[in-house]
Amino acid sequence: MQKFNTLKSIPAYLPIVNIDTDMIIPKQFLKTIKRTGLGKNLFYEMRYDNKGEKIKDFVLNQIPFTNSKVLIAGKNFGCGSSREHAPWALLDFGITCVISSSFADIFFNNCFKNGILPIILEDDKIKELSEYSKRKEEISIDLKEEKIIYGNSEIEFKVDSFKKKCLLEGLDDIALSLKKSDKISNFEKNLKVKKPWIFNDKS
Repeated sequence: MQKFNTLKSIPAYLPIVNIDTDMIIPKQFLKTIKRTGLGKNLFYEMRYDNKGEKIKDFVLNQIPFTNSKVLIAGKNFGCGSSREHAPWALLDFGITCVISSSFADIFFNNCFKNGILPIILEDDKIKELSEYSKRKEEISIDLKEEKIIYGNSEIEFKVDSFKKKCLLEGLDDIALSLKKSDKISNFEKNLKVKKPWIFNDKS
């Protein structure tokens, strides 16, 4: 997982409430277990018409939002099923931060496990940031300081300290386990001494 420290981008603004995980990545694209290749199908039913052609009016099909790393969305983002393909699709597109007034719990936690920073802000602050999207101006996000910097203004946000540490150090669940590999090895060695019959069982 890539380390997350600071981020600078023109944000894409998608003011739709209750965007569920099927809207983020429809069910027909869930056959893969790879985390790559899903970005082209992100928001598929909103980005493409019935012929598979890009819909020009959709924000992520417009320059410079085709390269946005920050998505500002409506409340209750990521509701619906718990599919982990949703953060995979966002990440593969290039989005590493989603800002909303509220998130579905499972999606919110899945973001941290996949290197995406979800930020919860009040509606009035989101409205302020949306103006920078409309003007196509960059905003900066500093995870270490827990601040969003835009123009001459700053917004503070809160992040759980453990989740913050994981993002800053690029630690997913596997990496967290590997950090304890010495302790795991020592436990197994001690277990072989204390209970050798567990390892000698050939049944």
